[in-house]
Amino acid sequence: MFRRIAVPRALFAGTLLALAGGVAAQGIAADGALGRDLRGVLEFLEARNPELRAMALEADAARQRPGPAGALPDPMLSMELRDIPVSDPTLSPANAGSTRYALRQMFPLGDKRDLRRGIAEAGVAAADARRGATLAELRMRAKTAYSQYWYATQAYRVTEDVRRLMTDLEQIARVRYGTGLVPQQDVIKAQTEVTSMRTDLLMLGSERRQAAARLNGALARPADAPLADAETPREIPARALDFAALTKTAAQRNPQLAVQAAQLTGAERNAALVRANRWPDLTFGVAGIQRGTRLTDYELMVEVNIPWQRDVLRANEGEALAMRNAAEAKRDAAAVQLQSDLGQNWAALDALRDQAAILGDTLLPQAQLTFESALSAYQSGRVDFGTLLDAQRQIYRTRLDLLKVQLEQQMRLAEIERIVGEEL
Repeated sequence: MFRRIAVPRALFAGTLLALAGGVAAQGIAADGALGRDLRGVLEFLEARNPELRAMALEADAARQRPGPAGALPDPMLSMELRDIPVSDPTLSPANAGSTRYALRQMFPLGDKRDLRRGIAEAGVAAADARRGATLAELRMRAKTAYSQYWYATQAYRVTEDVRRLMTDLEQIARVRYGTGLVPQQDVIKAQTEVTSMRTDLLMLGSERRQAAARLNGALARPADAPLADAETPREIPARALDFAALTKTAAQRNPQLAVQAAQLTGAERNAALVRANRWPDLTFGVAGIQRGTRLTDYELMVEVNIPWQRDVLRANEGEALAMRNAAEAKRDAAAVQLQSDLGQNWAALDALRDQAAILGDTLLPQAQLTFESALSAYQSGRVDFGTLLDAQRQIYRTRLDLLKVQLEQQMRLAEIERIVGEEL
């Protein structure tokens, strides 16, 4: 036999608060890792962006239209009171001379219903394509903002590394100055360089905060929302350097071309619907006649509208054909612009790949060897401090140049992926 156990209300409330706090903490922890990698940024974007939600709802609304567009018009029901006595007006069917009840239904001839349904279906395709175009644009913006945030983070780290290195070089210059091996000018130069590094750090810190604000804006978050440090950029896939394959994929997957194709389909079906208006529509009806309290007679009817205004029909057909041709021209123009944009970004990405290889595989190791050689020579008194400082600056410039090239690569890759309409 079970007994009911009384739980203190305070304990129950505390348990609920603890559970709620745990859920909130999980959400904060998940957002706290945001910014570390691009994948998490894009997942956050697709899950929470309000513009994408609006586009999805508009596409859902468009999907409700094909069924009603191809349905028959609503039937018409009418009632007529006939032969109402002038001496005793009445609205009662039983007291009128006769009452007529009629039901009519119009049936469009030709393919008008199918064409209206087809126009609505083209609208669905256009709405889905517009959502795809919006998603591609938002993803490109997020990728660009993330790349800029990554660059600012890494540039700050590089500058901090160089500042620490200059602090060590200052100590070396102090020691050698204290022993009378070098002039005081070496110490002053080192201190000036350290101060310059601190100025650079202030500027890069501001740039990083601005990049973080841009990334948060792309994710529809508050500008000062916390972000984790961006760690590594994406690898440049081999597919991004195959121009023939990119061109083929873009022709098949580009969302803007899909929007133009759907609009062209809708314009073609609308032109066909306007031509179909040359066919009349038929209306069938049935009626019953009430006299007194009894139905005494029945009627059957057929109505047909006559498309008599030929000038109006020709004008409407000309307008629909012009709109169809305009939609085709817009599609062709979009395809030409797509080819141009893709070619420019592909050429830039291909050149950046070679530039990054030169900087990372050749120039940076050479600058490192030059610095190590200059440091050894300075400690043995064979070169002056200016030579050592130039070698250090060369490393610093090369590392920043490599970061800038990698940033440009990421931005070009994001643009190419927007154009082709898929991740590479």
